[in-house]
Amino acid sequence: MPDSLYEILDDRFLPCTKGDSRLETLHDGSRWAEGPLYLPAWRQLVWSDIPNDRILRWDEATGAVGVFRSPAGNSNGITVDRQGRLVTCEQGNRRVTRTEPDGTVTVLAERWQGKRLNSPNDAVVRSDGTIWFSDPDFGILSDYEGHRAESEIGACHVYRIDPGTGEVSLAADGLDGPNGVILSPDERRLYVSDSRAARIHRYDVHADGTLSHGEVFAEAPDGVRFDNIRFDDEGRLWAAALTDGIHCYDPDGTLIGRVRVPERVANVTFGGPKGNRMFIAATSSLYSLVMSVTGAGRV
Repeated sequence: MPDSLYEILDDRFLPCTKGDSRLETLHDGSRWAEGPLYLPAWRQLVWSDIPNDRILRWDEATGAVGVFRSPAGNSNGITVDRQGRLVTCEQGNRRVTRTEPDGTVTVLAERWQGKRLNSPNDAVVRSDGTIWFSDPDFGILSDYEGHRAESEIGACHVYRIDPGTGEVSLAADGLDGPNGVILSPDERRLYVSDSRAARIHRYDVHADGTLSHGEVFAEAPDGVRFDNIRFDDEGRLWAAALTDGIHCYDPDGTLIGRVRVPERVANVTFGGPKGNRMFIAATSSLYSLVMSVTGAGRV
């Protein structure tokens, strides 16, 4: 474990450092942990263990960990819609699904223009039910996190699912490896991490769900790659930065600090009764950190 949990690069990061001084390990035993999602009604957190093809569940009251779903289609990112239903990116099955209240699974997206998706990675849901999801090729490059296959589309995009018609349409292209996706708290902008390009892009979101004015919000330091991204309620953006821990960006795009983590960080999310507990999926482990900042409530 590093000597200091927080690395302060700018005084604007100081308010973020007043919580726990060490990470708490909640579970150790995943092969590659991703997609943490806190469910406040049940005080539970679910996350994906992709190579083991399962979704795990941690109970906040007891600390117990069990299997939520197996097999799980080599699931990656998990979020919820406005009705509290799970929306899951299944890398192995190459689709986006919704889990209904009775436990049945509805396929929301598996093709675009008649071609199979690559391996959906992460998704976010707008208040009107519009879903955006990233579709890199990570899950078809080998059999480790999915099933080796050729891309039918030949590119990696971000797509939109229309809440009324269910139509899957192209939302953003020109990306090398789109990964984490998140809406700003006011839903006016969509942020997308491009792992291969080591950038976070920002787009204006229109009422019909189309995107425009794509621009680079942040670029990673040399040798660093981004995975998922989340906002706190002060507009700071937190990025899982794999070998470089967790990055914190000011709303103006300045990297103001880091949280050091002893394993490669794939995903982060906020949760807990007050929304100020950061959950960290890092390689084989699930960590948590009770913080002096609060998540924005967008997952």
